[in-house]
Amino acid sequence: MKKTNDHVDVIIVGLGWAGSIMGIELAQAGLKVRALERGEDRLNSDYAYPKPADELAFTKRHKIMQSPHDAAFTIRHNAAETALPMRELGAFRLGDGVGGAGLHWTGMITRPTPVDLKMKTYADAHFKRGELDEELRIEDFPVSWEEIEPHMDFFDKVCGSSGETGNLHGEIQQGGDPFEGARSSAFPNRPLEDSLNATMFRKATQEMGYHPYSMPSAAVSVPYTNPYGQQIAPCNYCGFCQFYSCLNYSKASPQTAILDRLKQFKNFDYKTRANVIRVEKHADGKTATGVTYIDENGDEIFQPASIVILSTFGLNNVRLLLNSAIGKPYNPITEEGVIGRNYTHQYGGGFTLFFDDLEFNPFATAGPTGTVISDFGTGNIDTAALGFIGGAKIYSSQPTGTPMAAPVRKDAPAWGSGWKKGLKRSYGHSMGIKLEGSNMATRGNYLDLDPVYKDRFGMPLLRVTYDYVQNDLRMLQFMKEKMEAITKHLNPSEYSHNILKMDSHFASSPNYVNTHNAGGAIMGDNPRTSALNRYLQSWDVHNVFVMGANAFPQNFYANPSAMVAGLAYWSAKAIREQYLNNPGPLVQA
Repeated sequence: MKKTNDHVDVIIVGLGWAGSIMGIELAQAGLKVRALERGEDRLNSDYAYPKPADELAFTKRHKIMQSPHDAAFTIRHNAAETALPMRELGAFRLGDGVGGAGLHWTGMITRPTPVDLKMKTYADAHFKRGELDEELRIEDFPVSWEEIEPHMDFFDKVCGSSGETGNLHGEIQQGGDPFEGARSSAFPNRPLEDSLNATMFRKATQEMGYHPYSMPSAAVSVPYTNPYGQQIAPCNYCGFCQFYSCLNYSKASPQTAILDRLKQFKNFDYKTRANVIRVEKHADGKTATGVTYIDENGDEIFQPASIVILSTFGLNNVRLLLNSAIGKPYNPITEEGVIGRNYTHQYGGGFTLFFDDLEFNPFATAGPTGTVISDFGTGNIDTAALGFIGGAKIYSSQPTGTPMAAPVRKDAPAWGSGWKKGLKRSYGHSMGIKLEGSNMATRGNYLDLDPVYKDRFGMPLLRVTYDYVQNDLRMLQFMKEKMEAITKHLNPSEYSHNILKMDSHFASSPNYVNTHNAGGAIMGDNPRTSALNRYLQSWDVHNVFVMGANAFPQNFYANPSAMVAGLAYWSAKAIREQYLNNPGPLVQA
């Protein structure tokens, strides 16, 4: 028999960064708020000293990440192929449990630029008709830089972001990123210390006429107390950041920055091991009544609520919308429908440099330490003349010192005693030059429900139809030339690269790229081409709001977290100041 919980004002599905932000902002408004998290509770004390970091558990067995056993995706390159389940989430690794991906993220907190937010406007102004590939589906974000920047600024304060300001109130600052959008205030804290590789990259790129700056970091450089009263400890450069919860309370996460304060509100509570399978609607289909979830005992529970916030990982948000019949599914042939369109990922790759006579001391590092150049970002170079739209940031960072993740020279075997000897010879003698590149949306890259495969609750899996975009592969060839020039300037003993080629195709494993998936339920001004309006409110069901990178019309080269958080604060403000007084569509279709 289906059980029913007590009614709440707001139900939040997923308690990662976006869910935590919505929780505290709406609880502060006096609403009764409840969060449902599919995974386990994860407390700061679970990962604090003196408990050791475990590379096998966290890096290789993905202890705090989503398992395909619990929530797989099926994948194919195009609609003519048969999609098969992903047996390993190799190219991207979703968070699992309270904190979500905000627990294991590396902590790079770069922002998009004003050009990124108005990409279609930029394309129309800089490309002649027919110059861009016909398959591209570029759109503007329906918010301006001036509207969203104050909310990204507040997130910087919540995280205690550490970095070098490049543009303050429109004035370019020495040492920062001269290409960034104008900031309303400087970084809260000074940047992390450069490791040897970052120092070398900074010197080389300066000599080549570029504009290096310190990686914006959510691992704080000094003791810090954020606007919620949460204390965050200074980074001790232990080397366990990417794929790990911070052992030292230094990396901003939902746990360190928000949740301990949120839990003090008597009008907030949360339930774990609550697997939401569907948003329920009134008979007219225009408003939601709440959500249905399966609890840890296998019981089906209805949670009534006045407002439903979907804040799971973007891919799972799209799946929930499809399984709840909210919004018309996208059809890539007719291009009708909105749920599933404009799915994108983000490009990675880079060069590995070996130096016989240098010791980089890989354990004395932090995930978000490093040096970056944005000289080849979107809008910073004339890409129309180069045959592509988009761009990349190029950087050198040392995200971890863990041996199993360390590169070995190309003459070493891939396993066994030969690999161990190769690791012994290579460890501590390498540095990386990497990129994160934009990914343009296309007509044929999209998400829908798989017609064959279901999860253990009988709900269809999400089917991912995705392959690399020719426009983007041309962009990567350009970046490869620039990165190789920097590499040669550094004069390593030997080097190699893994930049994609023009004939490359997406592979879901074994190599990790990043967890920067975007699109599928995008925001926009037109309900015929977008799932959400400018406040992340469903066009079709007005009391459903959807947080996450699923709202991005295409993916820029910056890490998505700053924009995801900024949009969450932007949406929460609209709910508090507009929706509560007059429930209904905040934008007229």
